[in-house]
Amino acid sequence: MLTCIIRYHIDPTKHAQFAQYSRNWGQAIPRCGADLIGYYAPHEGSSTLAYGIYNIPNLAAYEAYRARLRDDPLGRDNYDLAQSERFILREDRTFLKLASAPHGDTI
Repeated sequence: MLTCIIRYHIDPTKHAQFAQYSRNWGQAIPRCGADLIGYYAPHEGSSTLAYGIYNIPNLAAYEAYRARLRDDPLGRDNYDLAQSERFILREDRTFLKLASAPHGDTI
């Protein structure tokens, strides 16, 4: 299992647009095959840093998921929203593999 962490640098004057974008992904991402952990918007500290986090089985599954997302009507609309409103200034993706499992007492 891989965890994809998307780090967004967003326009600090467009938090409402990012919130709508996040809610839209909350519908489209699970429908298209990824296990969405959530989208996180600035609250305290940085006013420009936000995250999207989801799990995907492997990179091949990620490629198939991305194709489904591009074909999904809400996915397409969400890509268009980001382009037209220009609230995302930069976006970086990192894929991580859980290294600390199992968690808790295993005795």
